[in-house]
Amino acid sequence: MTLPTQLVLRAFLEEPTEELYGLEVCARAQLASGTIHPILARLESVGWLVSRWEEADPHEQGRPRRRYYRLSPDGCVSARAALARATADRNALGVLRPGLAGGAG
Repeated sequence: MTLPTQLVLRAFLEEPTEELYGLEVCARAQLASGTIHPILARLESVGWLVSRWEEADPHEQGRPRRRYYRLSPDGCVSARAALARATADRNALGVLRPGLAGGAG
């Protein structure tokens, strides 16, 4: 799992039931929109995220409609497990190859 994907998942796991739109995910994950949108699409395609378009009229709001995303119940469980594995893998890499994982050596 890539670091940007991990950052996006961590952004959603801060408040697992909260809906976020793209720019909110960008801000929380500290990633550019061009980076997060493919990740959001991929996570939605595997069922980890669900999305909906807001009901607001773009002309009244003076901006494009927002697409809101949230973790699905299964996605929340899967995201936690995947992040735990990624952390364990990173820690194991640090033990095996300290210089590659940012450790001393």
